[in-house]
Amino acid sequence: MQKILVANRGEIALRIMRTARKMGIKTVAIYSEADRNAPHVRFADEAVFMGPAPSAQSYLRADAIIEAAKQLGVEGIHPGYGFLSENAGFAQKVTDAGIRFIGPNPHSIEVMGSKLAAKEAAKKFNVPMVPGIEEAITDVQMAKEIGRRVGYPILIKASAGGGGKGMRIVEREEDTQEQMERAISEAISAFGDGSVFIEKYVSGPRHIEVQVLGDTHGNIVYLFERECSIQRRHQKVVEEAPSAILTPELRKAMGEAAVRVAQSCQYVGAGTVEFLVDDQRNFYFLEMNTRLQVEHPITEMITGLDLVEMQIRVARGEALPFTQDDLRINGHALELRVYAEDPMNNFLPSVGTLERYRPPVGDGIRVDDGYSEGMEVPIYYDPMLAKLVVHAPTRQAAIQRMKEAIAQYEIEGCATTLPFGRFVLDHPAFVSADFDTHFVKNYYTPELLTKAQADNANIAALLALKLHLEHKRVLKVRSA
Repeated sequence: MQKILVANRGEIALRIMRTARKMGIKTVAIYSEADRNAPHVRFADEAVFMGPAPSAQSYLRADAIIEAAKQLGVEGIHPGYGFLSENAGFAQKVTDAGIRFIGPNPHSIEVMGSKLAAKEAAKKFNVPMVPGIEEAITDVQMAKEIGRRVGYPILIKASAGGGGKGMRIVEREEDTQEQMERAISEAISAFGDGSVFIEKYVSGPRHIEVQVLGDTHGNIVYLFERECSIQRRHQKVVEEAPSAILTPELRKAMGEAAVRVAQSCQYVGAGTVEFLVDDQRNFYFLEMNTRLQVEHPITEMITGLDLVEMQIRVARGEALPFTQDDLRINGHALELRVYAEDPMNNFLPSVGTLERYRPPVGDGIRVDDGYSEGMEVPIYYDPMLAKLVVHAPTRQAAIQRMKEAIAQYEIEGCATTLPFGRFVLDHPAFVSADFDTHFVKNYYTPELLTKAQADNANIAALLALKLHLEHKRVLKVRSA
């Protein structure tokens, strides 16, 4: 594989290309009108214009992307995440065109792309499930019967969904009809599929996922876990690896369960199995993401592996160069997703021109980004500017290093989630690792963020004054 096309944009496209270049592989970028001067376009060896800014007219044009790949002699296509990454039809078309899809086979994508099919497959391999019903329903009376059987609150979820769309929590039986109608309507609007299923709502849940990696020779390993419970609108903002609450025994049990999920669909490549963990440390299968995850850098930090390199090697037919027994956790890593969002205004997108953009640098600091100073943040795509990642020997040291990195990060021109990240790191619930997916609902308000920023500013001013007085005292002693 001497040339690959990256069917994506922004930071993930650039991150994939950097590994490809390190491996001596040439890269082809695709871009929309909005990304004509983007860093991933400038970095690639070749670039192909795909059309206007809207994704449907550019990054989602599967046939056009494959045709460009064929014309340029591309041997592999890496989809990144989002866009076409979990589209089984695209993966099949790539394969049919004689090009290697750098990801799982279409069968795995199709099975795990449906939450119901995924549950059915995983259940056969003795993976723990949340109590509920594992078939799509639209009948409100049946939903009420399920609620009475498993106990309220219940969770109504879109089968084809993700990102919190088509998801409703129902606290009382009398609310079931209204919430079910809303969930079905939202699922049809977002995915064109109104299928929903119902399961027991897990109270105080932690969202913990396990990275798996499989090859074409039947080998599958787990690369430990990531804690992803700090979320807004059911989407992750702060992640860490490893989780602070897992014992070695629980880590092994969850890792082996994740491998069984991968085995249930003959998985090849890098994938992530997501679990809910309740307040009694019981874990339940949630879903599998058949692609590289946004938060994969923290796994790379604690394992020393390059997951994109592993994806490419597996796609070339190579066997994994290690076994489960060879893998160890080294230190602790944190990731903050730096979104162009305003945490003072319900995390709404904040687009504009990056008048100043200076990411931090230093030991144990990694920034995966796809922007540079002076660029416009377009309204057409996900508002993530960058991923700020740190690594240190301990969790406490990693938290401190992340605080320092946030302080160094200079962004002007749009609001970002940097202040929210600092708020999380300072909060006693996060420091003590006593939190769940309700962190934002339980602990965060814009007013508290304002107060925290003011307190930090006062502390910084007092420290500066102390240093100034100490400096004056030293000078006075020396002059005497």
